[in-house]
Amino acid sequence: MILGSIFLIILYLVFRYIISWIIYVNNLDPRLGDSTWRFTYDYPVAGERDISDLEDKDFVRLRRKKNKFILFMYSIVLVMFISSMSLLSKFFLFFFS
Repeated sequence: MILGSIFLIILYLVFRYIISWIIYVNNLDPRLGDSTWRFTYDYPVAGERDISDLEDKDFVRLRRKKNKFILFMYSIVLVMFISSMSLLSKFFLFFFS
């Protein structure tokens, strides 16, 4: 149980670090939006939708970087959920057996 708790604390710190990177990237370009939970292609972009980086390289590469951070954040959330369910089951087994 102690190792599971330490693992969850470490994952939470990594999660907060990823969130701070997403907020930092959001502040670099106002077209990215303010949300930390949505991928950037969900937002309407002024002008044509830029699929490749031929027209606006900096924005497209920044958007792809933000999407990678968000994907990593969701991966951490999934691992945290599974670990917390494991820790909760160990907790119940310890106290109710």
